[in-house]
Amino acid sequence: MTAGVFDGIKVAEFAAIAAGPLIGKFMADHGAQVVHVESYARPDGFRANYPPFKDNKPGLDRSGAFGICNNNKMDITINLKAPGAIEAARKLVQWADVVTENFTPGTMEKLGLGYEALQELKPDIIMLSTCNQGQSGPHAHHPGFGSHLSSLCGFTSVTGYPDREPSILYGPYVDHIGVGYGLIALTAALENKRVHGQGQYIDTAQYEGGIQFLIPALLEQSVNGRTVERDGNRHVFAAPHNTYPCQGEDRWCVISVFDDQEWKGLCEVMGREDMISDARFATVLARKKHEEELDKEIAAWTSKQTAETVFHRLQARGVNAGMVQDIGDLFADPQLNHRGIWAPVDHPVVGKHHAEGPPFALSKTPFKIDKGFPCIGEDNHRVFTEFLGYSEAEFNQMKQTGVIG
Repeated sequence: MTAGVFDGIKVAEFAAIAAGPLIGKFMADHGAQVVHVESYARPDGFRANYPPFKDNKPGLDRSGAFGICNNNKMDITINLKAPGAIEAARKLVQWADVVTENFTPGTMEKLGLGYEALQELKPDIIMLSTCNQGQSGPHAHHPGFGSHLSSLCGFTSVTGYPDREPSILYGPYVDHIGVGYGLIALTAALENKRVHGQGQYIDTAQYEGGIQFLIPALLEQSVNGRTVERDGNRHVFAAPHNTYPCQGEDRWCVISVFDDQEWKGLCEVMGREDMISDARFATVLARKKHEEELDKEIAAWTSKQTAETVFHRLQARGVNAGMVQDIGDLFADPQLNHRGIWAPVDHPVVGKHHAEGPPFALSKTPFKIDKGFPCIGEDNHRVFTEFLGYSEAEFNQMKQTGVIG
């Protein structure tokens, strides 16, 4: 069996919700042994607070949000506030190569699990902290979630229509940007450790990662002194550039035309060659000036087509086009299925469902998803007795004293 690129790497994950656990998930998908740490007193927030739940019944082992972030992992429960629990956590650190966490800055230090303390236990340990605004600075301790960060980064200010309130992006958008940067940073740190034998501390600020995705707007402000504002589905120099209604209930397509050659292709597919030389639409500047009229002409055509038809016919003609897919469409998408991104797994509570593969493919070391998300504490016995060396008596004693939930 082909080893994963992270095969042999051991990760102790003191992280919850999305940003931290998804880093561990992608490492586990590529061979790492990842132990997710939580407790019954303080379970991962995705387990307890975020739908969807199996059959719409909340439960610690019924959460789809937790499931999508934690397949291929092991799960243990350590109540870090219980007497003796920190010593158990320190043993887990000694077992690990990598420690990840996304507590409020300073929490790990207060627990005696900060980077300097971990270095004393294991000098070559790699530790990654990922939180909203980094570990230092005047706002480092501000609490928040993905929607707050999206607004802080500026996404909300440029999303929506100019005559309406700003629109919040769906989901914890900036969290997922932080995942990408966190995984890259960990890979670099592991390579440095392999070459030089050094561990190190990684301070990941999701805020700083998020603003990287607004570079064009930031450059516009820096170079031209112009603040980019909400403009609906319009584009500064593409026309048409919008969503258009298609046949069926709430079915839509997206069309973007950036030059006159693409415009000619769109008109030919629509059977509207007369529009190519129409003075209102003949150039990009003219199309921008008459966008409302242009959108009406295009919508009259798309409304008589399926979104799939518009998508395929325009793509075949070299015109940028797509279809607005709902969540059900994603599971049927032939491109995603061809690349195997949906991996079937089973779970003792949720049953058969799909885990999501990583958004990259390595030719020599392909990812493998063969385990659904863990039930809370399901690997306590294995991790404490096999990995950490506790005897059966010690294990049972820690259960009785509340160290292990």
